Amino acid sequence: MIESENLFAGIPPRLAEEMTERLAGNAHARVERIVSRGHASPPGFWYDQDETEWVMVVRGSARIRFFDDSVLEMRAGDHVTLPPHTRHRVEWTAPDEDTVWVAVFF
Repeated sequence: MIESENLFAGIPPRLAEEMTERLAGNAHARVERIVSRGHASPPGFWYDQDETEWVMVVRGSARIRFFDDSVLEMRAGDHVTLPPHTRHRVEWTAPDEDTVWVAVFF
């Protein structure tokens, strides 16, 4: 029997690091749940991925900075598609609540 799972279940009360969990995928795509609680990319670090990333904030809020210095403020329901090699970093996530992201890489 197929059973459902809850996106918000199993989030620990304390997060020393951002939490990433693979939810689904195959050889061509993967879906991840990311949970941030005041986490940000390390100073000087930029994501530079070979894949397209579609990401949505399901709960909470965040700020993404791009290498060209543009900034994207995101809150629950906001989503964005990042083409391959779009250099970006997570500059800020809400410190007092979970920011739950769903990311699809393809």
